[in-house]
Amino acid sequence: MVLWQKPKKRKASGGLTRKLRDKRKCEMGRTPAMTKNSSKEKVNEIRTRGSNKKLRALALHHINVFDAKKGTHQVATIKKVIESSASRHFVRMGVITKGTILETSVGKVKVTNRPGQEGHLNGILLE
Repeated sequence: MVLWQKPKKRKASGGLTRKLRDKRKCEMGRTPAMTKNSSKEKVNEIRTRGSNKKLRALALHHINVFDAKKGTHQVATIKKVIESSASRHFVRMGVITKGTILETSVGKVKVTNRPGQEGHLNGILLE
């Protein structure tokens, strides 16, 4: 099933809008990546507009952690998802999105990037 991000069928008044044109490729959407924690890392490469490439992380096991107090970076392994600002069901499913708080080998980390758009995980260490 293809997702579309085109103008809606209904007007604010509730009436139907008249069709101006057919569907266009630029209006096509994609299913969400639903990035999860797995020992086997899986990153897909997607062709985007202008022959550019987007990396879509489907499964990751490591996160780049920034410690603001020390000013250092390190790589940590993910243990589990603790809290998700996107949805409470993502905690149960183990889905990692921007703003998710993870339990890692160095402590609690908040994800600061979008893994479904960038193909990797960055985060900041929480006290």
